[in-house]
Amino acid sequence: MRVIFAGTPEFARVALERLHAAGHEIVLVLTQPDRPAGRGLKLQASAVKTYALAHNMPVAQPRSLRLDGKFPEEAAAAKEAIQAARAEVMVVAAYGLILPQWVLDEVDCLNIHASLLPRWRGAAPIHRAIEAGDAETGVTIMQMDAGLDTGDMLLVQSLPIVHRGPQADTTGSLHDKLAALGGELIVQALKLAATSGLKPQAQPVDGVTYAHKIDKSESAVDWSQDADVIERRIRAFNPTPGASTELGGDIFKIWRSEINSCSRNMAEDYGTILAVNPTGTDVACGSGVLRLTELQRAGGKRLGVADLLRGATDIQPGARFGKLAA
Repeated sequence: MRVIFAGTPEFARVALERLHAAGHEIVLVLTQPDRPAGRGLKLQASAVKTYALAHNMPVAQPRSLRLDGKFPEEAAAAKEAIQAARAEVMVVAAYGLILPQWVLDEVDCLNIHASLLPRWRGAAPIHRAIEAGDAETGVTIMQMDAGLDTGDMLLVQSLPIVHRGPQADTTGSLHDKLAALGGELIVQALKLAATSGLKPQAQPVDGVTYAHKIDKSESAVDWSQDADVIERRIRAFNPTPGASTELGGDIFKIWRSEINSCSRNMAEDYGTILAVNPTGTDVACGSGVLRLTELQRAGGKRLGVADLLRGATDIQPGARFGKLAA
């Protein structure tokens, strides 16, 4: 099948790779412009662009697809490229640009969305599913329309979210599972589409939630919250933006934690370090106790607590973690 692919990050690259491996002809790749990245802020190509160029796929990087927007010349050039591609379908995965109506009119557009729609429409469905403590998530292949993730569902597959134990999901680990699942489902969807086997189903009216984009300010740990809420947020913000807290003027990122079953003396202020040992640092929360097992001091490396404690004098019982200023 002749396919236009629109996507930018690693989640999308996995789908592009699976489509290519399945034998589809990728006639055009749309991806975000190169962005400054790293300490040197050098321009860096997206994961999708890197894969596309390595496999001799034509690439376009318009800053907008709106013909009446800030970059009408780039949008017009993209329109010409889309028309010239004579594609049978456009597959969209975490592209980062809104598709205007003219694109939807030009070619059949299918979206790979990392949630069980209509739950978690929007930009950050993986983060929000972990943060909310959802028991499961999944991938929906959706027929795109003018709304925000409101189109008819074509294929849906769920998978469980692990919330306890050493294999508890972070956004990073769940992202990788969903990326693989999305690649499998879009290949299956195009196979069914070739034989008119897809059966569109309208999204339920009930159960709609929105996964708003993660704001960096959300990463500040609020120790007045319950321990289980904080633990989920730590996993939801791993690897980005990373849950952060303050101790004695230093900023720490918290990468791993677990619920401590010990009871908390309610006289202890939340954020207070209750115990320190090589297995973790126990911290009083609004309700319950959280054991921090992997941290990173500003400018340092991610370390298990046992390694972090070597030479550290500030992480002691009675010291109190605070919330970073907004």
